[in-house]
Amino acid sequence: MRHYRVLAVAAAAVALTAPMAAATVPASAAQKTAPAVAGPRSQGPGGGVSDQLPPLPGPPAPPSGLPKQRKGYKPPTKRPHRRGSGGAAQAAGARALPAHSAAASNAAGPAAAAQPAVNPPPQAKTWGATGAATTLVVYDSTNTWGWLGELYAIGAGNLATHFGKVTAEPVVDYVSGQVNGYTATIYIGSTYNEPIPQTFLNDVLSTTKPVIWVGDNIWQLTGTSGSAADTAFEAAYGWDPATSYFDTADTVASVSYKGQSLTRNTANTGGILAPHVTAAAQVSVLASANCGTTCNGIAQTTGTSFPWAIRSGNLMYVGEVPLSYISTTDRYLAFADLLFTDLAPTATPSHEALIRLEDISPLSNTANLTAYAAYLKSQGVPFSMTVIPQYTDPNGVDNNGKALTETLPQSPTMVSALKTAVADGGTIVQHGYTHQYSNVANPFSGVSGDDFEFYRAQCSTTATTPYNFVAPCTDSDFVIEEGPVSGDSQSWAAGRVTTGRALFKTAGLPTPTLWTTPHYAASAPDYAGIGQTYPTRYDEELFFGGQLAGGALNYSRVFGQFFPYEVHDLYGATIVPENLGDYEPVAAYGNPPRLGQDIINEAQQNLAVTQGVASFFIHPDDDPISVLQQVVTGIKALGYTFVSPATLVSTNG
Repeated sequence: MRHYRVLAVAAAAVALTAPMAAATVPASAAQKTAPAVAGPRSQGPGGGVSDQLPPLPGPPAPPSGLPKQRKGYKPPTKRPHRRGSGGAAQAAGARALPAHSAAASNAAGPAAAAQPAVNPPPQAKTWGATGAATTLVVYDSTNTWGWLGELYAIGAGNLATHFGKVTAEPVVDYVSGQVNGYTATIYIGSTYNEPIPQTFLNDVLSTTKPVIWVGDNIWQLTGTSGSAADTAFEAAYGWDPATSYFDTADTVASVSYKGQSLTRNTANTGGILAPHVTAAAQVSVLASANCGTTCNGIAQTTGTSFPWAIRSGNLMYVGEVPLSYISTTDRYLAFADLLFTDLAPTATPSHEALIRLEDISPLSNTANLTAYAAYLKSQGVPFSMTVIPQYTDPNGVDNNGKALTETLPQSPTMVSALKTAVADGGTIVQHGYTHQYSNVANPFSGVSGDDFEFYRAQCSTTATTPYNFVAPCTDSDFVIEEGPVSGDSQSWAAGRVTTGRALFKTAGLPTPTLWTTPHYAASAPDYAGIGQTYPTRYDEELFFGGQLAGGALNYSRVFGQFFPYEVHDLYGATIVPENLGDYEPVAAYGNPPRLGQDIINEAQQNLAVTQGVASFFIHPDDDPISVLQQVVTGIKALGYTFVSPATLVSTNG
């Protein structure tokens, strides 16, 4: 069996021209389409072919010079009071309580969950599990790039569900007094000079609750330079947004945070607002943007870095939206950890690790599986196995032109090997039904383990439009994700899930309680169908335009997200994270090689996250056991403890 590693981009859906197997597609299902959008997937892996999730772009570069207020702007009428040391909330010390513990939820202080005192607007969306904290996420939604705000809000909101429930809404719909009903508020500024209501500005300045302001429009809290609002803000917080510039002159390729150097994609040319700190004693620098050489004067620093994230009193500021161009080594990890400051300041640090043995099918190599499992047992390492319950090669690509299908009940040798692996500490995870779609190449071969099952894809010689689709795929091509497959629906997906799951029981194996989506790609209805059977997924995942705003989903606006810790996502699922990818020794489909040391290095960077998880996968059919040994040894040496998915979920809520 082959495993393809891809650098995928989202694109327009096109009709399948190859014949469909009639039994696989409901006759009444309508074809969904999506207009084109491009954007290379970031350095983030996926199941089987090491898929990489589609990132969001950054907002366009702002106008040059100091920020200017929009026409019709109304400055805040409330004046903040001096908040004290900026370092108070970031002070070092023991984090005594885990984020989801019952004790934490009853604890006094800023992490204690608050009940909303003001009803959110009808447009608001609430999701997540009950936890120690509640979060309000407000986002931009107007003008050409308004759609980015919605997807950024999904990303930030998903992270915040690690701590409890989240409510998200456009800032233009904000209801006066809302910030006081939540543990913390996150505002994501992605539209330059979004028309932020004066009520929100006033509440941010007057609340005692933590506020995390991300990206644009912080200058709306101050009015014009030298105004009464500006003077009061500077006195209270020790820095002046009205005299802070976007640094678009320096190429910032890394962000320093908690002793780790995290990457920043240099394709992100929108700039970072360099805060003009006027009273250093009032401001804590939480993370720094690295210029590479001496920073341009526009950053108002004489060194080689400037503040990327700061805190003063109850206000945290991050100089850009860290949900654009995310990757496994990105400054996104810093943002994910900064949420602990306001949502779980006493959370106990923990670093747990997980490993998956990937793409086990009825035709997989049983000797390799048994050897991998025996090694992990010898090391006291729990592990998971993503198992494809039905192998199919409808066109005989790997069987001399003769169609072949084999289920788990028809493969007693594999069933025996899986039972042995379970006894050795393995957990079976359902990995699709067939891990391929119909009788067509999607995009590779139509063979189980190779292809997407719940999302349409093709290969192109170009990574951006205009695409030049080709077949068969070659290693130099790019994989273009196009949208839902023909016949896609919630019931169709649910049927594939339950049909595949039944094969485990028929084979005499434990019935899985976890699911991993093939190549981490599915439509929103598919995720709903999967959720009917599996409330917990071991996944990275896709989100789409319209999921917060309502109305028709827009598959041209897609965001792929991985997580450095357990979350409870917008689809209502608990997500066990996979965030380090896999071993890939050969460059292919737009990706450089990824070796065992790369996985270990990424695990080290995740130590910056208070409850960061190091989760990776490996293919027993293809990869040498020496790589498994290298990575397990390396991750253990970093101080991680390997756990099962069930243990991770039970200890994190």
